[in-house]
Amino acid sequence: MSFASLGLSAPILEAVAEQGYETPSPIQLKAIPSVIEGKDVMAAAQTGTGKTAGFTLPLLEILSKGALAKPTQVRALVLTPTRELAAQVAESVTTYGKNLPLRSAVVFGGVKINPQITKLRRGTDVLVATPGRLLDLYNQKAVKFDQLEVLVLDEADRMLDMGFIHDIRKILAVLPKQRQNLLFSATFSNEIRSLAKGLVNDPVEISVTPRNATAKTVEQMVHPVDKKRKPALLTQLIEDHKWQQVLVFTKTKHGANRLTRHLEGAGIKAAAIHGNKSQGARTKALADFKSGAIRTLVATDIAARGLDIDQLPQVVNYELPNVAEDYVHRIGRTGRAGASGHAVSLVCAEEFKLLAGIERLTNQLLERSMISGFEPVESLPQSRLGQRIPKGNGAAKKPKQAAAGRGNGNGNGNENKPRRRRSSANAQAKPQGNGEGRGQQRNNANGNRSARPKTQGNAQARGNGQGRNSQPRRSPASQAT
Repeated sequence: MSFASLGLSAPILEAVAEQGYETPSPIQLKAIPSVIEGKDVMAAAQTGTGKTAGFTLPLLEILSKGALAKPTQVRALVLTPTRELAAQVAESVTTYGKNLPLRSAVVFGGVKINPQITKLRRGTDVLVATPGRLLDLYNQKAVKFDQLEVLVLDEADRMLDMGFIHDIRKILAVLPKQRQNLLFSATFSNEIRSLAKGLVNDPVEISVTPRNATAKTVEQMVHPVDKKRKPALLTQLIEDHKWQQVLVFTKTKHGANRLTRHLEGAGIKAAAIHGNKSQGARTKALADFKSGAIRTLVATDIAARGLDIDQLPQVVNYELPNVAEDYVHRIGRTGRAGASGHAVSLVCAEEFKLLAGIERLTNQLLERSMISGFEPVESLPQSRLGQRIPKGNGAAKKPKQAAAGRGNGNGNGNENKPRRRRSSANAQAKPQGNGEGRGQQRNNANGNRSARPKTQGNAQARGNGQGRNSQPRRSPASQAT
């Protein structure tokens, strides 16, 4: 099958050919014809399978049939959870629509809002946006949806994980009832299906990979190591294997900064990317990583969502995620578009339950490989897929840990801080904030409000971080938009 057989017009086919693509991926083969036919679509495919082109190509085809000389309102809206993903989708729209008389724009937080308002008032056919900034623009009457034809929710599972459900519902409430709806996601959880019931009408459901499966092109390895020796082991792996481009995942922003300083001290050029970084710093770090100016990009899960890096050879789980599904998303950064990749996890004894949860979720036992000189004092048990893992959905129970100090308003805390209990009583300890919340939020550029829902993952600190805190449940959205 070729792209020409999917119902795409010559201008789009020419743009696709210029990018060197000849054969559609499985998700593109199934999604593109259904979207062009005007049907609502629910599509699930793991990262790196061509999901973005799966909706941008048919979206451009639909809009080109009724192109206006000067659109006054948005005709298609694409919602994404993070700034990086929004920029990636917008780039795809521009690339594939270069031969069409269509206008596009991208809006997200962390940058000045006035230039975005100016561009929107000139008119746009396709608007790519993060939820918080879009609501700001709507409240300032900078964007209207009376002529909206198509709504796309990209990475819908992550938007729910990041606490965007309230913002999404507010946006849906102001959109025309008669529209085409496209919901794309890496996985379809029960929450996603619940959201879809009130969103899509008689949808075509597409799934090209088993739920929570990892790509066969990614070689996965576990290196058991004591927690305190992880920095030294990572440094040795980078140097011994001469890795020139490696994406490293940590749980927290503070941990990402600390690891970056360690690598720099060892002579390995590195940069951190997380929610406390300005949009300019995040953009520069990613650009330097892609160009080879730095060898190692240290990222938290939220900041890394949507990163599109061609031929990324190495991903390292410096710390395992508390949510098993995030492991699938992490290693999906490598082995994309049929290329081979390598995913390494540095696992200490305290993380065994997390590892067992990942193995149960993905239905595979990960190979252990001991590195000489880094043998852990406490050996790592071998998992069994049939054993009972706490906390359903494959996610291992979060380990107990000491609570961090009260937030100082700068957000340098744990992005996924678990609950703990008092050692001297059965009562649950009062949670301690990490300062991620409202103190930082109110100081964010141009009134970004995407983190306001009370379901937000982090403790909320008012003003200078001295305010009240709340118990976290999900990963935070504040740094995403």
